[in-house]
Amino acid sequence: MSDTFHPYPHVPKVYPPGKAVGTGTQHVPVLIVGGGPVGLATALGLARHGVRSVLLEADDGVCTGSRAICISRRSLEIMARLGALDGFLAKGLPWAGGRSFYRDEEVLHFTMPQDANQKLPPMVNLAQYHIEQFLLDAAERQPELIDIRWQTKVTRVERRADGASVTVTTPERNYQIDTDWLVAADGGRSVVREAFGLKLQGTSYEGRYVIVDIHLKSDRPTERLAYFDPPSNPGSTVLVHKQPDDIWRIDYQLRDDEDGQAAVLLENVAPRVDSLLAMMGETAPWHPVWITIYKANALTLDKYRHGPVLFAGDAAHLVPIFGVRGANSGIDDADNLAWKLAYVVKGQAPPALLDSYSDERVYAARENLRHGTKSTEFMAPPTFAFELMRTAVLGLAGKHAHVRSLINPRQTSAIAYAQSSLSAADGETFAAGPAPGTVLPECPLALPDNGGQKEGYITDLVQRAAGAFTGLYFSDDAAVPAELLALDDILPLSTVAIARSGAQGCAWDHTAQVFSLFDARPGTFYLVRPDGHVLGRWRQVQAGQVVAALAAAGIAR
Repeated sequence: MSDTFHPYPHVPKVYPPGKAVGTGTQHVPVLIVGGGPVGLATALGLARHGVRSVLLEADDGVCTGSRAICISRRSLEIMARLGALDGFLAKGLPWAGGRSFYRDEEVLHFTMPQDANQKLPPMVNLAQYHIEQFLLDAAERQPELIDIRWQTKVTRVERRADGASVTVTTPERNYQIDTDWLVAADGGRSVVREAFGLKLQGTSYEGRYVIVDIHLKSDRPTERLAYFDPPSNPGSTVLVHKQPDDIWRIDYQLRDDEDGQAAVLLENVAPRVDSLLAMMGETAPWHPVWITIYKANALTLDKYRHGPVLFAGDAAHLVPIFGVRGANSGIDDADNLAWKLAYVVKGQAPPALLDSYSDERVYAARENLRHGTKSTEFMAPPTFAFELMRTAVLGLAGKHAHVRSLINPRQTSAIAYAQSSLSAADGETFAAGPAPGTVLPECPLALPDNGGQKEGYITDLVQRAAGAFTGLYFSDDAAVPAELLALDDILPLSTVAIARSGAQGCAWDHTAQVFSLFDARPGTFYLVRPDGHVLGRWRQVQAGQVVAALAAAGIAR
């Protein structure tokens, strides 16, 4: 170990202070506060619909330090729609599972769902500064739709009858912006949330973790490693993740009697890292990069919409790191919010559509908190009783497979909006396929391309719809009823035929899997939202059913 801190390999660009347009109070349709992953993803999602936004960020560039590091398959699907996926796949380290150890015995080897039908890996490890940079790169390619103002701090927020007024300060001047819609994506210490006197509700855990990033060259495969009561750090829990550029993230639990300020000193961190690496069999020299301390929180607002103000990401909820739900749930917030807000701004839906954003994402947050709380209580037992139970489970897991599921970290997965007000109820029985409220399953598909076809996937059809709803019409010969196709001219709808044959102009089920995956027969129709969730499905569709389902969701002709 070297006692010299190494810098992160990514050197962020420093941006000058943003400038107001004109000298008076500026008015913008959408104002986003916070330039992290959630704010940038929201701006990109709006831009996908041609809606302009102004984004305010207090810092002078993308983040530094150790924050989010794991991006899920669902988030990668969203990145594809936002035009930012290439960087994630080129830089990120994919992984599909992990191992847990109790003392010196392996007690769990888990694998996340992954098969030949998947376009994307279950998870990639990628530091948040890279996440923000790739989103920023995509945003900077659309300056006419995304106006990013760096070094711009919000100092005052006032709600108006028709929007909100925001006062900002920069190193050069103070000014005011009026907006019809204000998106608060300004993190766990949200200035906007504080301005409205809103409080996150839930549980804050006493257990503390030291987070250490180190530089270490190693050929070890990328997987999630968890060590319970390891010989290198008795009584503690240790998590290890490999990241790009030979950066490793190590999280280890502190004992209750340890002083937090002393715990982050390199002289106290280094022996524990040395001991851990020796236990893992890692002999290469390492260098410290970053050290901080963390406490788990399981908190959320009760509502994410307060009139013209919409909360997303950590401004709306704080999720424990165990199960990698934090950044991923925030990205899902942005995906859900952006299309709905765009439809409202463009007059294609009433403001009430945004109530479904709050309902769906509060439900998702509570699901994430439910799973995250279980993982937290196992990783950092809050009471003696939890600790006793964990010790018993770990002691039995090596020989009794049926208790190993209790150790599983329950990695994040796509949330199904089972009770969403937007979903059309199933009028007929389906034996399989995605029910209303769930996301599309993935499967290879030959996509129409310039009169021919090319290799692709089901989720590519949502991306191709460019912000419209997607209609999947199942057909033997690629024929689609004229009255159904005519809806594409009067509604934000893009209908594509999925055929068993390779007829031109359709999507071809060339692997003979899609029909069975969707429990479809000729005439079956799936109506898919711009965020990839199913809105409704019908065995033998009539055009009027599609019109009625969209009208019930508030979508105008």
